[in-house]
Amino acid sequence: MVRLTLDLIAKNNNFKTRKETTSQYLKKITHVNFSDKNIDAIEDLSLCKNLSVLYLYDNRISQITNLNYATNLTHLYLQNNCISCIENLRSLKKLEKLYLGGNYIAVIEGLEGLEGLRELHVESQRLPLGEKLLFDPRTLHSLAKSLSILNISNNNIDDIRDLEILENLNQLIAVDNQLLHMK
Repeated sequence: MVRLTLDLIAKNNNFKTRKETTSQYLKKITHVNFSDKNIDAIEDLSLCKNLSVLYLYDNRISQITNLNYATNLTHLYLQNNCISCIENLRSLKKLEKLYLGGNYIAVIEGLEGLEGLRELHVESQRLPLGEKLLFDPRTLHSLAKSLSILNISNNNIDDIRDLEILENLNQLIAVDNQLLHMK
């Protein structure tokens, strides 16, 4: 069991100066990359006040937790984990890009209040046979003005009329679905 903690980040630092305390280092870092490290949980990282980019793809994370501190986060990479529910992201008001492809998410929800989200990548969800990716209308309404890129490829989707509300969508990536017609 490997948890992403402040200690783990501090031990794996390559940019801390000798004169810097661990606390000073953690407060100034902007990017953390712990991809493909068998991480299964995110602990309290509240000292990382300036964190803007967090790479946690290719791990075993099952829940999105302890990110409410990360109010400066702009990019979050959580693809290829074990996440089944989009949750605990409402405090990330500066989030611009969210990568959740290759998880177990059946419903795109829980993104209300993220008015700055420009890119959402939810391709290739590992859904039970015959199920398709669904969209919560509240989430779509919340993202209507901001979302410009949406990747929903390989999710067994057969109808995208719900996405018409996304008035600033410039790029829809929807390959390998069950779409019969585009309107």
